[in-house]
Amino acid sequence: MFPRRPSSPQEVARTASEVTNLLAVLWGRAQANTPTGPTSPSQLRALLAIERREGGNMRALGEALGSTPPATSRLCDRLEAAGLVERRLSPASRREIELHLSRPGRALLDEIRAGQVREVSLVLAAMEPEAAEALREGLAAFRDAATEVIDGERYEPDEPAWLASLA
Repeated sequence: MFPRRPSSPQEVARTASEVTNLLAVLWGRAQANTPTGPTSPSQLRALLAIERREGGNMRALGEALGSTPPATSRLCDRLEAAGLVERRLSPASRREIELHLSRPGRALLDEIRAGQVREVSLVLAAMEPEAAEALREGLAAFRDAATEVIDGERYEPDEPAWLASLA
C-alpha cells in the first residue's frame, strides 16, 4: 500500500464546507424541536457573540456580527424585549451600555446546544468508533486554531452545564 499524501488545505476546506451545510440541517432540526421554538439565525449569532464577550458593548457586538449600528441596536431591542438580553450601565463609564445574557437567554443557548448534541450524536453513533475519535481530535484542533485566529487567544474549555448533564 502506498502512503497517503496529505490533503491540501483547499481539499480539507471543501470537506469542511460540505459538513457545515449538513450541520446547518442538523442545527435546524435541533432548533425546531426546542420547547421555546426556533430562534432566527441573526438572533442566535448575537446571543452567542454576547455570551462570548459578556459585558461587551453594542459597538463590539456590531463588529462581531459585521452589522451596522442601527441594525445591531434593533436586534438588541428585539432580544431585550424577548427577555434574552439585559442592557446595563457600565461601571467604568456612565455613557456606555454593557450587554449581558439574561437567565432565559442562557437557558435558551443551553437548550439549543443540548438539541445540537442530540442530533449530532445520532450521526456519530453511525460511525466507526475510531473514526469518531479521529473526528473529535481533529475538531478540537480546529476549534483551538480558529479561536486563536478569531480572538488571538488560546481556547480554554470549561465543561458547560449542558454538556455535564449529558454524561
